[in-house]
Amino acid sequence: LRKLSVAKKFGALVGSVKNKRIILIDDSIVRGNTIGPIIKLLRNAGAKEVHIRVASPPLLYPCYMGINIPTREELIANKMNAKELANYVGADSLAYLSLEGLIKAVRSDLKSKNSHKVGHCTACLSGIYPGGVPNQDSEYDW
Repeated sequence: LRKLSVAKKFGALVGSVKNKRIILIDDSIVRGNTIGPIIKLLRNAGAKEVHIRVASPPLLYPCYMGINIPTREELIANKMNAKELANYVGADSLAYLSLEGLIKAVRSDLKSKNSHKVGHCTACLSGIYPGGVPNQDSEYDW
């Protein structure tokens, strides 16, 4: 179903892709089930190479603070390193933004706007949860 949805949503113009080296930028890779069909689409349109650059670090931990990020077992970055994932989805290469790079970029932007409030959550990237990990038996649904 997800692959069909991707096929309907995206298309590749053969004239723009054929014999080209493509760099595909994605905001994140959660389960890895969207990027593969897109790469196949680009390859079918004649792309010579397809390289993926991810604008976030690998998602390694679930989010308990309002974002629907699944269990650790469902997160593909826990199953494969970047090279293995590139091979799995059919890309020539795959690289993530480092956690340090993300923090540097966010802090730089925040400091320029309000030097008194600098901070952000990286729990799904680092496993360090502000306030700790919620008790799964708790009456509260994080």
